[in-house]
Amino acid sequence: MEDKKTATKEIYLAGGCFWGTEHYFKMIEGVADTEVGYANGITENPTYQDVCTDKTQFAETVHVVYHPEKVGLRFLLEMYFKAIDPVSINQQGHDTGSQYRTGIYYVDEADLPVIEEVYQEVQQQYEQPLAVEKKPLENFYTAEEYHQDYLDKNPDGYCHLPLSLFEFAKKAKPAR
Repeated sequence: MEDKKTATKEIYLAGGCFWGTEHYFKMIEGVADTEVGYANGITENPTYQDVCTDKTQFAETVHVVYHPEKVGLRFLLEMYFKAIDPVSINQQGHDTGSQYRTGIYYVDEADLPVIEEVYQEVQQQYEQPLAVEKKPLENFYTAEEYHQDYLDKNPDGYCHLPLSLFEFAKKAKPAR
């Protein structure tokens, strides 16, 4: 991850288990910071155990902070769609439950046209409707410390994403 001194923007992306999703986005040049947590649920200060009950309506989500002069939202969303099954409902890989749903949660209304455009481009590749939520961020609670940078701390830890995807993310460059 890179220096945070220059102006940054943020987006919240739910892509199944947040361990691998965070690790994936950390590999992308221009991403300044990532943080895993729980987004758009109905309780306050949920714990991982609460979220796993499937009763809090939270999605495991990665807060992605990025330098827009180095990497744009369009590119990040294109990368996001390469890392998820966008038609799977409440499941990514072997992980099932509403906390593993996919979603794009924005904080800047000005991002919505780019989100809609990329979403429609991806939708054209599928017959069934995309299951990816597109909503404003309602709330976000940082996950427990042991979840942060999980795959850095546990290199052999569980991940629903193939290792080749991390290498792909390291080498991916936005078109200029």
